[in-house]
Amino acid sequence: MARRPKISPQVWRPAKAPKSAPDPLPPLTVVPVNGNGAEDVLVDKGHVFTGVDDGRILRLTPDGRRLDLIVDTGGRPLGLERYPDGRLLVCDAKRGLLLVSRQTGEVEVLVARGPGLRVCNNAAVAKDGTVYFTDSTSRFELEHWKADLLEHSGTGRLLRRSPDGTVDVLLSGLFFANGVALAPDESYVVVASTGSYRLDKIELPSGRHVVLDDNLPGIPDNISTGSDGLVWVALASARVPALDIALRLHPAVRKAVWALPESLQMKDKRVVWVRAVDGSDGRVVHDFRGARPDYHLVTGVREYEGVVYMGSLEERAVAYFSLPGR
Repeated sequence: MARRPKISPQVWRPAKAPKSAPDPLPPLTVVPVNGNGAEDVLVDKGHVFTGVDDGRILRLTPDGRRLDLIVDTGGRPLGLERYPDGRLLVCDAKRGLLLVSRQTGEVEVLVARGPGLRVCNNAAVAKDGTVYFTDSTSRFELEHWKADLLEHSGTGRLLRRSPDGTVDVLLSGLFFANGVALAPDESYVVVASTGSYRLDKIELPSGRHVVLDDNLPGIPDNISTGSDGLVWVALASARVPALDIALRLHPAVRKAVWALPESLQMKDKRVVWVRAVDGSDGRVVHDFRGARPDYHLVTGVREYEGVVYMGSLEERAVAYFSLPGR
């Protein structure tokens, strides 16, 4: 890992994590892939797509027995979506916002990584090709995402790329801007703010901003709109009390915390946790949590016809379960 960057901490006093009583995690199937960090999942016609940390985008057959290489982006693919013309839309932390042909592997750069886009993380696509996507932070590279959470400087943004190529900012001041979900009727877009444990909603086309869900009990990552119309949220970890305490401390103390060896840094809580909320009012519809020795740190989630698929920033596998009663 690269040398740790310096941080300039901002004091924040998060509310106490609410108590939650999730339902038990249904039986989980874990499907290995030949790469580390299958961070997000996309399901299209039964095939499961994911990107791993060496730059490859992989496709699993519906039975999980065959794994095909779609392309090597040469970067770090994170969020994956289906573009209206059938290509894959890829949020690549090292290259920017990309379109990839499934047939030829040809890569088109829609928005290049640069001063205006540092960590392209997750996206949602409208029927006309408008792309809503996040730039997680202007301060750090992806491998130093923990620095952004500890600094809490709020440089993340929700961006919109119109079909004519114009890019504008829909919402700024986000604390590690992450997952994006678009309403089935495209009347609103939701974005996850990982560092503030919050889901924000932008009503379309007015641009009115409302908080959909605040003070989440876990740390939100990617989100997506399921085939059920709900907003599915990957909770990478339960809230870490040591982090909530550290965020209240004087900046000098937090700098000292960041300087500790990796072995002494705060660790996520090993858990498999996803929930689904109603995008109109934030009401929790599903909430599944459990522990597995072979899977944790869920960073991507996708519901497709009653099956919930998951990706992980650290695991060499994707996983899935069927919704109870399906």
